[in-house]
Amino acid sequence: MIASSGRRCRAFLLAVAAAVASMPGCRDAQETAAPPPPAVTVARPVSESVANYLDFTGNTAATQKVTVVARVEGYLEKIHFTDGQQVKKGDLLFTIQQAQYQAQLKKAQAQVAVEKAALWHATTELRRYTDLVRQDAATQTQVDHWRTEKEQAAARLLAAQAQVEIAQLTLGYTLVRAPIAGRIGRHLVDTGNLVGGIGQPTSLAEIEQIDPIHVYFTIDQRELLRLIERQKALPRDAISRGLVPATFGLLTEEGHPHQGHLDFAAIGIAPTTGTLQVRGVFANRDQRILPGLFARLRVSALEAKDALLVPGDAVRFDQQGEYVLVVNAQNIVERRGVKLGLQVGDRLVVSEGLAADDLVIVEGLLQAVPGRAVSPQPAAASAGAAAARPGS
Repeated sequence: MIASSGRRCRAFLLAVAAAVASMPGCRDAQETAAPPPPAVTVARPVSESVANYLDFTGNTAATQKVTVVARVEGYLEKIHFTDGQQVKKGDLLFTIQQAQYQAQLKKAQAQVAVEKAALWHATTELRRYTDLVRQDAATQTQVDHWRTEKEQAAARLLAAQAQVEIAQLTLGYTLVRAPIAGRIGRHLVDTGNLVGGIGQPTSLAEIEQIDPIHVYFTIDQRELLRLIERQKALPRDAISRGLVPATFGLLTEEGHPHQGHLDFAAIGIAPTTGTLQVRGVFANRDQRILPGLFARLRVSALEAKDALLVPGDAVRFDQQGEYVLVVNAQNIVERRGVKLGLQVGDRLVVSEGLAADDLVIVEGLLQAVPGRAVSPQPAAASAGAAAARPGS
């Protein structure tokens, strides 16, 4: 009885389970629900007019650098500046002992007075003997003698006057003045030392002009030809005339904030390095940029061209190179190999591989897998970026 009752119970439970499984709602619950495609943000490439450029590295240098040297011999009496200060052209820097040169000037001036007296005497005698010859009271030989004396006296006077000028120049050299405006370094000789010995020129200080400031860099042959091609619309002397714009930035600066232009290029390629030295000139009014600093320099082309730009975060890299992910008309992700150009802010120029109507995935790249479907959402419109709407 007990076994028969158990068999009837199991049969009842199986019948109930079969009935429940046959209900439509339960059948759907047993099926696995497919997840929706992941959402990604897409945008079309932005078309803008972009000026091309080339980047270089170089070093800053003073526009002028002068070593102040003692031009006369004597003891250094006084220093008229503070080490490191700004000086103007003509400012008094050093005084060298003057007494002996003042005496030499007085001696030369005295000799001028002697020669003037000699010239006056010879002129007077020549006039007197010329009158006596007319009266047959003197000979022509005496007239010729005083004419010679007069001419010699005039020549000696010129020589004496030249000695005065030399003595004045020499005395002036005892006051050493700044030949250029700029920042002077420390004094190299202390007061009381003998300077300007014959055959031993004495350096007293150095002055550097750093406003404006130069930036020197080199261009290899390939980049030089590219630059010439981009600037071919300019005249041949465009660099010397300051027609090629350039900018530069220091290591701690964002971008290239300092504006200027190229002003010099070497006359030929260096055979040992295959490079051409070029120089730019830039304003440095606050004189915070010192010579010898590393600089990132950018030379721009004058002609702007239309280009497609995408956000820098949308570009990815693998063993095949640079690429972006795009969404096709069926909302399927595709890998699109691209060739990149310049960087403009936080965007990159795409020179090959994209069309203006392509939908580029700019957000949600981790969820986007090439060959799989996604749900594209348009990017919010913002300055510098165009929002793309699927199907538009």
